[in-house]
Amino acid sequence: MRFRAVGEHALLVEVDDAGSALALATWARHAGIEATDVVPGAGTVLFDGVAADLAHVADRLGAWPGPADAPPGALVEVAVTWDGADLEWVAEQWGTGPEGAVARLCDLELVSAFCGFAPGFAYLAGLPADLAVPRLATPRPRVPAGSVALADTWCGVYPSASPGGWRLLGHTDAPLWDVDRAEPALLAPGTRVRFVSA
Repeated sequence: MRFRAVGEHALLVEVDDAGSALALATWARHAGIEATDVVPGAGTVLFDGVAADLAHVADRLGAWPGPADAPPGALVEVAVTWDGADLEWVAEQWGTGPEGAVARLCDLELVSAFCGFAPGFAYLAGLPADLAVPRLATPRPRVPAGSVALADTWCGVYPSASPGGWRLLGHTDAPLWDVDRAEPALLAPGTRVRFVSA
C-alpha cells in the first residue's frame, strides 16, 4: 500500500487493483477506521473526513490482512430485457448467438467494485478476460437510462440517460439511484449482482 495525504483531512491509499480496493474499503468500515467517507476506486481507496492524525490512520490501515478476507456483500438480482443494439455483435465476438451470450452473462456472479461516472453507476467486476470487449470507437451521444452494457471486462447499468461508449446488451427498469432510500445506490460497492431475464 502507498499512502498519499490529500489536504489535511483525507488520505488516498493506492493498492494493486479494484478487488484490493474493495476489500480494503470493506475491511476499513468494519474496523471502524475514523473517516466520514470510505470510497473505493479502480486502484485506490479515499478516506475522506479523517478526524484523527493521518499518520495514525495509515498505521491502523497497516493491519489490513489483505484482499482474501473480504466478506461477501448482499446479492441483488437485476431483471434484464435483452434487446441491446450490440447484443448480436457481442455474441459474435464470443463465438455464440444472442441466447448463448445472455446465458454466459446470466451465469456470472458479478461484484460492484466501485461507483462513479454518474450517481448509481456501478463498475461490476467478474467478466472473464476472454469475454472482454472493446468500447465503441465513437461514443453514442445518448444511451437510454437502464441500459445494461459491457466495456473491457467491466459490466454496468446506466442509471440515467447520458453519452456512453459501452456495448449495449439490454435494459432494466431497476431503480439504480434513489435519494429517498437509506442507501441511494442499489449496487453499492461490495454488492453481488446477477442478471436474470425479465
